[in-house]
This record gives sequence, C-alpha cells and structure tokens, in this order.
Amino acid sequence: MDLYAQMAALVAEGRPFVLATVIESAGSTPQKPGSKMVVLEDGSLRGTVGGGAIEHQIVQAARTLLESSESTRVIETHLTHELGMCCGGRMKVFLEKHGAPPRLTVFGAGHVARELALMAHRVGFRVTVVDARPEWATVERFPGIELVLKDPADYARTLSGGTGHCFCITTHDHPLDQAVVEALLDKPSAYLGVIGSRRKAERFRMRLKAAGFSDEAVARLRSPMGVEIGALTPEEIAVSIVGELIRVRRLGASPK
Repeated sequence: MDLYAQMAALVAEGRPFVLATVIESAGSTPQKPGSKMVVLEDGSLRGTVGGGAIEHQIVQAARTLLESSESTRVIETHLTHELGMCCGGRMKVFLEKHGAPPRLTVFGAGHVARELALMAHRVGFRVTVVDARPEWATVERFPGIELVLKDPADYARTLSGGTGHCFCITTHDHPLDQAVVEALLDKPSAYLGVIGSRRKAERFRMRLKAAGFSDEAVARLRSPMGVEIGALTPEEIAVSIVGELIRVRRLGASPK
C-alpha cells in the first residue's frame, strides 16, 4: 500500500504516528532527501529511511516525540562519527507528529445528542453515538457519525477509556444516565459529563457517593455540562457543551 494511503488509514483508525522525512543529506547516505518513514507508538514502521543504526536513532526520537508536548523535531547525524556506520555521510531528518483525533462518545441519540454529535464532528472530534433505539440512531439523523445500536450502559461497561477520550451522557432516561455514569466514573477520560439541571447533578453525586465512589471520582463528573451561556434550545446546548469540550482539548480541564 502507498505510504500516504497507509497514513490515511492510521488517521481513520485514530492511531497517532510520526512522519520522518529526510530533508538533507551529504556524502554517502542510505537514503536521499524526500525519503519518508512512519513510526507508530509501539515502534512499528511503515516505509524506511535506510535501516541500521540511523533508522534506529530516528525511531527512538520519533517515539520520544509522541510522548512529548512538541509537534515537530529535527535531528541531524553524522553516520560515521556518531553512529559508527561506514557510509561516512550526514543526514538531517524532520519529524512531524500526527496525533490521534480526540474521541467523543455520546450516550443517547436524542435532539441534544444529534446537535452535539454533528457539531463535535465538525470541529475535529471522532464521534460515536450509542443508543439501543434504531428509530433514533439512524444514518439520516447522524451523517458521518459512527453509530452503535446497543444499550448505553452495557456498552459503557465494555470501554476502557483513555486520556484522549471524552464521554457525554444524554440518554432519554435518568436511571440509564446514572448507570452509564457508574460504568464510566472510574475509567480514565479527558471529560465525563451528564446532561441535566443542577438539582439532577446534585442527586447524581449523592447517589454516586452512596454507591461507594470516592469524592475524587465524583468530582470528575461535569454536570450540568457546558459553559454557561444561558442555552435553551438543543442547538444552543450543543454549542455550550462543544465549547467546553474544545476548552478541555486545548487548555485542559478547569474547575466547574
């Protein structure tokens, strides 16, 4: 498969990677400017920039870049003096990080969920909507969105979460909202929120503490969801929630 097609597939799968491109070379080198290689988190490769010690050095630098806050890095190496290779040349390689898009799972497929999913998709989230009701979770209502026709609480229990994963709970039933929250609260996430009034939020927190969840875990729950803009309609509520998701993505979580 063409390297660019493989990169597109990795993006579609939500897998972060580093693209390494040889931008300068002098003397005898295993690859010339323009040669490219993709490095994944586990060190697996797509393409090559020459193999041997230089490739190993690039792979290690790429994996370090994936774990850092940087987005690019340039490494320059003399193959003989620094790596002991017999080529005798010099290579400069540009490393460019391609992070996985932030993931958002929306539990429920109602009116707010529809506006939320579509808006989040437009601003770069990889969105999944979960609802057991086939008449609500349709391709027509959610174009371009991944749909899962399962009970939201059951599906939530199967998820492992992750630091790049956001969860928004907007089901049609308060007990179902509660069950989804309980399934997710101890799992890692960038954001965990449930729709509703402040009164509903306080009741949820009381029930979670009564169920044995720690104060620290309960404090992670964002409810009511969204930034305060006086939102009333499904569209306005979606703007409020997506605004909060963008803030979390760009700036990190802030106190509610």
